[in-house]
Amino acid sequence: MKTSLMSALVIFSMAHYATVAFTHSIILTKPALILVTIDVPAAVKATVAKLYPGAKGVRWEKEDGNYEAGLTHNGKELSLVIDATGNLIETETTIAVSALPASVHAYVAKHHVGKKIKEAAEIVDAKGKKTYEAEVGGKDLIFDEKGQFIK
Repeated sequence: MKTSLMSALVIFSMAHYATVAFTHSIILTKPALILVTIDVPAAVKATVAKLYPGAKGVRWEKEDGNYEAGLTHNGKELSLVIDATGNLIETETTIAVSALPASVHAYVAKHHVGKKIKEAAEIVDAKGKKTYEAEVGGKDLIFDEKGQFIK
């Protein structure tokens, strides 16, 4: 009886130690990728299908109560922001940094000395108003159509 009780305690202790060690190793490693599925209204999906027929692999996110669809079209990365009823709010297209207006480059050189533009995008809102976005030092700077700094 004593032997079986001791064996049970040893097995229990080893199992507990293994659980603690495994949990500790999970905590110290990089976080796992967690996929969250969001419910996208049919009207929102229909807008993407109408604007970009045949678009595959659309990535969906929620953004301030709206829906953001990420996709690639004709080799360009696009991001569409659409409200819950299917109205397009804005389209953001990744562009080459060199495609930004010269005044954007001049602004960054003057106000962010030593930093480079990491990424660039052209944003067009529902009314057709164009702005530019330049990522500098981990922040997004916004410029008007002529390349004048907005925020």
